[in-house]
Amino acid sequence: MELKEKVKSLPSSPGVYLMKDSRAQIIYVGKAKNLKNRVRSYFQNSQSHSQKIIKLKASLKDFDYILTDTEFEAFMLECQLIREIKPIFNRMMKSPQAYIYIGIQMDDSYQRIEICSTPDKPNNLYFGPYTSKHTVERALQGIKNFYKISCSTPSNKNTPCLNYSLGLCIGMCMGGTALDQYNDSINKIIGLLEGKDTSLLGIFERRMIEASETFEFEEAVKYRDMLESIQSLLNKEKVIEFTESDKNLVVIESLTDRIFKLFLIKKNNVLFSKKYQWSEVETLREAIKTTVLTTFKTKKETSAKKINKDEIDAAQIIYSYLKGSNSRYLIISEQMLDLECTTDLDAELMKLLTYRETDS
Repeated sequence: MELKEKVKSLPSSPGVYLMKDSRAQIIYVGKAKNLKNRVRSYFQNSQSHSQKIIKLKASLKDFDYILTDTEFEAFMLECQLIREIKPIFNRMMKSPQAYIYIGIQMDDSYQRIEICSTPDKPNNLYFGPYTSKHTVERALQGIKNFYKISCSTPSNKNTPCLNYSLGLCIGMCMGGTALDQYNDSINKIIGLLEGKDTSLLGIFERRMIEASETFEFEEAVKYRDMLESIQSLLNKEKVIEFTESDKNLVVIESLTDRIFKLFLIKKNNVLFSKKYQWSEVETLREAIKTTVLTTFKTKKETSAKKINKDEIDAAQIIYSYLKGSNSRYLIISEQMLDLECTTDLDAELMKLLTYRETDS
């Protein structure tokens, strides 16, 4: 069967597609909310196709697909398959080395801030992992310029550096009160990255608006880009914080006006998933509660709390899914898992299961 004919037979439902070359090797894995529309787009003559897509099409000889009930499951399956198979065109798109951290040296009078690939110094404070080095560099440079802490010779405590003469360094290279001011700025940056003090975002936004109003568009774009970069870092920290808190999550998604799907999620793993009829909720409530109890009580977290770079993609998918509009979730506390204290669990599950969003 010709590939274009094969595309016509694809269902218009969520799933994952696996592109193959002439040796039947999987060269690309992708996900789609609508498989037919997404895969068909590869066979349309479009000048907007990137060089990667053009090369992929030249190598493409066949494809398979795996259906899922929800777009969320398609995202998670794609993430899993890319990690397991490591297809060549997915590797071209994203290298594992792209994961980086912001590290702050905390055990010295001079708190150095740097970008690193591994959080391997126990006395340092780390933020991340982040997936875009460019975003991190742009955000940090904007923050450093604002606080005037871009010192070109920070180890020299006697001579002002070149950046000092350019107005980019407050003079911590010479020590004294400037070094105290520098460390105070580092503490403010830590507060920003932790989400405790986001006042800098308001300052950048006001400067962006002021620059636009005076037709200084290059300056406005500069502040806009810095704002977007910093927001990206803060959003990633929210994902990491949410995931590392190791919550027990009960999630439901309405598939149709008759069917919903239940997910039990812990950290960055989907532990259980099953479809149910809305009409059977009352009779199934006790069985669902038992499933929740047994699943989470047998899945105690024994590994390190810190999320690593291999887990961040799945964590991001789960976090985005929970914050989206297609699902509703409940956080189950450890106390609610106590077999002698299930009254609260009963009540919360009842609220979750009586919620119903029609998707007809």
